Amino acid sequence: MTSFPQALGLAQQQVEEFLSAHFAALAATGVSSPRLVEAMSYAVLNGGKRLRPLLVFAGAGLFGVPEAAALRVAAALECVHCYSLVHDDLPAMDDDDLRRGKPTTHRAFDEATAILAGDGLLSEAFAILADPATSPAPAHRIALVAALARASGASGMVGGQMLDLAAEGRFAAGSTALSEAEIRHLQGLKTGALIGFACQAGCLLAPASTPAEREALASFGAGFGLAFQLKDDLLDVEGDTALVGKALRKDEAAGKATLVGVLGVAPARAALARVTAEAGEALGVFGGRAELLRELLAYNATRDA
Repeated sequence: MTSFPQALGLAQQQVEEFLSAHFAALAATGVSSPRLVEAMSYAVLNGGKRLRPLLVFAGAGLFGVPEAAALRVAAALECVHCYSLVHDDLPAMDDDDLRRGKPTTHRAFDEATAILAGDGLLSEAFAILADPATSPAPAHRIALVAALARASGASGMVGGQMLDLAAEGRFAAGSTALSEAEIRHLQGLKTGALIGFACQAGCLLAPASTPAEREALASFGAGFGLAFQLKDDLLDVEGDTALVGKALRKDEAAGKATLVGVLGVAPARAALARVTAEAGEALGVFGGRAELLRELLAYNATRDA
């Protein structure tokens, strides 16, 4: 049986090899600006844990989905995730200079190129999903495109980012302190939506999955998304910049709404343990088949980056 470190390393290798080849092929067409393709590649191929791709592989593996199909979905999802990081790092958003220990895309290139690189990555994600190589069944590809669009758009990640900016008092109406429930909703959109897509993508490629299995993965995805954000917020307070690879302790200074800010550090740690346990319990329907997903939960709770 493949160990968790091996599975994570393999997911990283496969996704990076796929995307490296994909962008090399895009550059070879000579249609796009070489600088744009270089910036897109820089934004994606600069390290990263690749937890979302591993979630895709683990979820798809529960239903015997071909690895080649899961890889394409994982690569598309990573394009969306990395586009969001490029835009989040811009001066108009979080104004960060470091990402994964390297200069952010707008620092390595320029702001205009970074914006276009993010736009390009978002578009490429849907091109990858819509290609028949992802699935010979048009209905499967349509379902994937629709699900990723919802998870990444106004009712998902982008909507959550807007709520996050509003909570910082960025707009004329000012801001009011958010409740724990409101912060959970915000983070469920901003972070949880893409993670939820990752967990459930296998079901979209294997429609024979049962309602109980789909519900279990939806519950797991929501729990993992919350646990992931809780850990990120704790790292912002307690982490080591050299390990995390970006500037820390900025959330409080920026007035960001986080559960750590509302609950306090110790209660947030307790909440992380509780949410992690609940997400693991949601996988009961799969028995031992979901061990990799359980290991992902444990990894998240102890990661230092």
